[in-house]
Amino acid sequence: MTYHPKSDFIAVLMQRGFLADCTDYQGLDEALMAGARPGYIGFDATAKSLHVGSLIQIMMLRWLQKTGHKPITLMGGGTTKVGDPSFRAEERPLLTPAEIDSNIAGIRRVFAAYIDYDDSATGALMIDNSEWLDDLNYLDFLRDIGRHFSVNRMLSFESVKSRLDREQSLSFLEFNYMILQAYDFLELNRRYGCILQMGGSDQWGNIVNGIDLTRRVLDHQIFGLTSPLLTTSDGRKMGKSLSGAVWLNADMLSPYEFWQFWRNTTDADVGRFLKLYTELPVEECDRLGALAGSEINEAKIRLASEVTTLCHGAVAAAAAEETAREVFEKGGIGEDLPTLTLGADEVGDGISVVQLFVRTGLAKSGKEAKRLIAENGARIDDAPLGDAAMMLDAAALASPVKLSAGRKRHALVQLAG
Repeated sequence: MTYHPKSDFIAVLMQRGFLADCTDYQGLDEALMAGARPGYIGFDATAKSLHVGSLIQIMMLRWLQKTGHKPITLMGGGTTKVGDPSFRAEERPLLTPAEIDSNIAGIRRVFAAYIDYDDSATGALMIDNSEWLDDLNYLDFLRDIGRHFSVNRMLSFESVKSRLDREQSLSFLEFNYMILQAYDFLELNRRYGCILQMGGSDQWGNIVNGIDLTRRVLDHQIFGLTSPLLTTSDGRKMGKSLSGAVWLNADMLSPYEFWQFWRNTTDADVGRFLKLYTELPVEECDRLGALAGSEINEAKIRLASEVTTLCHGAVAAAAAEETAREVFEKGGIGEDLPTLTLGADEVGDGISVVQLFVRTGLAKSGKEAKRLIAENGARIDDAPLGDAAMMLDAAALASPVKLSAGRKRHALVQLAG
């Protein structure tokens, strides 16, 4: 890309690797130079927390604010009732209004760590699209909004086309989603002067629809830009680990486990992830990413601590790093490890070590735990665990017991009180 931006925001996004595409680089650049302008990203409330896969979007909103503009976090209280079909093989499960409200409450806590919500010119807004979607009159909506959409064009978007090409069902409910998302952009522009929608590259069709609709209905110029859909260098989708989703809320994934996820980054991803997920200068990211041999491990520790500081705070990041050094370098237990606390009634005459591996999350099932033990991948208090039938009684759990799955995943088991 040869475009040389004038605005700090687009310059940062280009330098740090956030940009996949933009509807009009020059037009957006000039609009951002005119003063603090609102831009938004939508987040559907399908779980009680966002995961690492959403972190690139959150960082884009953070940079928008840091470069003098106004981020809007749009919560999909309305659109979650429909479900985004983009690049999915099947329809999302439908949630009740109470489940959606509970999920939104959990997600709010994530944003507070990254974005300042206040009454200043650049103070962020959190808005729920149920504010306008819940009270829509269906016939009025069809007449006023639906007439601007061509079904032929909607079928041509890759997110829909890929589903149909595989002969997988696409319900009329889901087909409406892109119209609702386009309407969100229209309403945010009308109510708050929002000129920019951002999202992953899988949202390109939905974003373009919103721009076209707003131009047709309000005759306003607005813009869209997308970030690349990230995979790790070994092909895994960001947001997933071997043990499941990497959640951003501490009550769903401990700061230590979050820190450890980043510490386990493959060598080839370190420089790229430093640019995307930290605020270290680009030159420093490049320097750290170019390290080789054992030195790259210090770069990974820096990455883990910087990302964890942003998400969970400096105290939690320092505690996670200290625990990791205690566990890996000194062979100790480490106070910040994920901990399973059992009541005496749960232990009784003894509890199987297989069950403990499952309950601590080190194995997804008893079968997986037994296989881990059979393949010599399990340890108890740093000693090889070779007996899947082993039982631990209250006396064995009088002091915390450390369980390990492989070299990098650990948990403690202890008795209550």
